[in-house]
Amino acid sequence: MEASLIGFAALMVLILARVPLGVAMGVVGVVGFALMQQIGFGNPRGWSAALNMVSSTAFDTGLAYGLSVVPLFLLMGNLITESGMSKQLYRAANAFLGHFKGGLALATVVSCGAFSAVCGSSMATAATMSKVAMPSMREYKYSDSLATGAIAAGGTLGILIPPSVILVVYGLMTETDIGKLFIAGLIPGLIGILLYMAAVMVTVRLNPGSGPAGARSGWKERLSALKGVWGINLIFIVVMGGIYAGIFTPTEAAGIGASGAFLIALFSGKLSFSMMYSSLSNAVRTTAMLFFLVIGALVFSNFINLTGLPMMLRDWVMGQGFSLFGVILVLIVIYMLLGCVLESMSMILLTVPVFYPMVQAMGMDLIWFGILVVVVTEISLITPPVGMNVFVLRGVVPDVKLSTIFRGVTPFVVADVVRLGLIIAIPALSLLLPHSLG
Repeated sequence: MEASLIGFAALMVLILARVPLGVAMGVVGVVGFALMQQIGFGNPRGWSAALNMVSSTAFDTGLAYGLSVVPLFLLMGNLITESGMSKQLYRAANAFLGHFKGGLALATVVSCGAFSAVCGSSMATAATMSKVAMPSMREYKYSDSLATGAIAAGGTLGILIPPSVILVVYGLMTETDIGKLFIAGLIPGLIGILLYMAAVMVTVRLNPGSGPAGARSGWKERLSALKGVWGINLIFIVVMGGIYAGIFTPTEAAGIGASGAFLIALFSGKLSFSMMYSSLSNAVRTTAMLFFLVIGALVFSNFINLTGLPMMLRDWVMGQGFSLFGVILVLIVIYMLLGCVLESMSMILLTVPVFYPMVQAMGMDLIWFGILVVVVTEISLITPPVGMNVFVLRGVVPDVKLSTIFRGVTPFVVADVVRLGLIIAIPALSLLLPHSLG
């Protein structure tokens, strides 16, 4: 127990010293594993065992078939982003919603949700949609707080609405069916979109000048806008429909999605060498970063498992007779505190190996717990002091103060808390669809 606490303390010191998280977890994991082998198990070759553990972990992770879904979905999202389909999504949403008060913010939320369905990354969704939606909202004199708040909050949907890279990593770490995790994120994701839209409407009702109504589009313009998003709709239907129907696995779906995005870009005349190079290089860089994080997390997890912390935590919680609701509240508080210093993927990689044996022993459904963790992680993406989506948006619109963006996301944080309460109170919102999956 003491060794694991010392390990976590050392890890936090390295993180605060701005050591890259993958490196920090790897270093603490290797040193801790070696010392545990030498001291706890009397193995004079503790360092040799630790280095062998690192090499085998890196080798097995690099060849993991399940993780091949990550670069394929990233490539699909990059191809769609580079081909400009995000602009078509926003145009379509704006054509139907732009004439309402706060309509451009409503269109931003809807287009963020639609873009999340083919992207899988919150920060990528926020960065892309900020370039598309912010100019239009400024043209119609929207307040910076509402405009940036809608984009930052809408971007968080990228890690919940499938395909989600975080759900892939969670599924592999807990040996949970990735296809069922994807399906489980649909209803909570749709609820998130509706609650975000409600937050926009409440904001403009309290302050009508923050979101003036835009021009009304005719049906001819609306139908024309819908034609521009047929590709994204087709990819989503084929990928998620194929997984739900059991026609192909998530990995096969990722390959089909990436191929479909390539063909749509090709036949739309938007494919070029520079666009393809940019899509591939971005996918490779992001994949390398994620794999580095995963390998570091697995090395650190091996050390923590060697100390016996997950099993001791499980036995202690079971022995104390804590209620399921009490444990959930404690875990939510822990995730919210970690969100002050860590980004979403880091939190998942650091905490899930420690917590999931405990929640599994208490009878929690790991699919439901995964959705719960992702929703809490979404909240941390837009809460101070380290809301990653807020800082991404600040980089795109540097003339807007951080305080303005954080003020703008406040109604959306309230909406997220409401959604979190619904997911806790009604597990069927997350489990209805995956339990019906063949």
